[in-house]
Amino acid sequence: MPSRFTVTTAILLALAATGARADTIRIGVNEPLTGPFAASGTYVVNGAKIAADEINARGGVLGKTIELIVEDNKSNPTEAAAVAEKLITSDKTPVLMGAWGSSLTLAVMPKLIDYGVPMLVETSSSGKITTSGNPFVFRISPPSALEAETFAPMVAKLGMKKADFLVLNNDFGRGAAADFGKMLKDKGVQVGLTETMDQGAQDMSAQLSKLKASDSDTIMITSAVDQLVLLFKQMAALGLKKRVITTGGSQNPDQIIAQAGSAADGTLHLTTFLPWLPEKTPDPKATERFIAEWKKRGFAFAGVTESFRGYDGIRAIAHAIEKAGSAEPAAITKAFWSVDFTGLNGPIRFAKAGPAGKESGQSKPDVYLIEIKDGRVVVPTL
Repeated sequence: MPSRFTVTTAILLALAATGARADTIRIGVNEPLTGPFAASGTYVVNGAKIAADEINARGGVLGKTIELIVEDNKSNPTEAAAVAEKLITSDKTPVLMGAWGSSLTLAVMPKLIDYGVPMLVETSSSGKITTSGNPFVFRISPPSALEAETFAPMVAKLGMKKADFLVLNNDFGRGAAADFGKMLKDKGVQVGLTETMDQGAQDMSAQLSKLKASDSDTIMITSAVDQLVLLFKQMAALGLKKRVITTGGSQNPDQIIAQAGSAADGTLHLTTFLPWLPEKTPDPKATERFIAEWKKRGFAFAGVTESFRGYDGIRAIAHAIEKAGSAEPAAITKAFWSVDFTGLNGPIRFAKAGPAGKESGQSKPDVYLIEIKDGRVVVPTL
């Protein structure tokens, strides 16, 4: 009798779980919640949750509630690939969002082809992501080549003559150095040193000493926010006073101000969102609503320059599912090409990129140059 009860109970629980799942559409979220990129990944996830809650409050998608299945890729490419496989095979998510860093996203991409599941890329900037022939990739963040293209008209106005690079020794950093280096050369700017650093490195004094001795007027830096804070403090300690421009849009200027203090004064940053000036964003009312909800949940304002990516990413996925008319991976993949709405940093619509017949989707967001001046974020007059 006990065994029959156990079997019956198990069947009822399974049916209940199946019924609950039938009323929801699962979205896999593959982000770094621990490791060197944890702060950024956590911001993205919290932004994604705001989007999911808003969508569900309006009735969900196709009459169903969306459910985020969030997994930690631990800032590690191998983990990112394993997380993607779990989300697809065990959690049965028909679409993913991830995976923050370029190396993490590139590690995931073969899994998308293996299982025919699309992924919205919210942050990664390596050009290889949308040019390697993966038709299941749809990116809303700018590749470093697009970021460099947008920055190009500002080069002469800044009076740049020679630039060195200090970048992460991964796809994110090396790709930025290559794309910005090419653009600068085309603009007649000399490119000098390219120094690299590991993502977990905390002492960059060797690289900074070389950059101090260089005759460049500008240092282009590509890294995540926690390492940038360390860099600015170490630069100040070394007396390294050159123009600094960071790339990649993952700097969290407010966090830098809070943690690096005066050491960050005068630094310039390329970012893809202007939360400090909502009226200058593509959809001011949506920006104000998002920031208000972010603050209401008790999150620090510094996180909005990352969290908006997760917010827009989930909204883009919801649009694709709605247009697909179903939660099947193939239908969602096809529907991504019809997505067209205004995100917090510009229009989200996908143009084809990569080899013919295997194109990825690339949206073209806005890119802004901001400056940290006297402990505040300002838009410099060029």
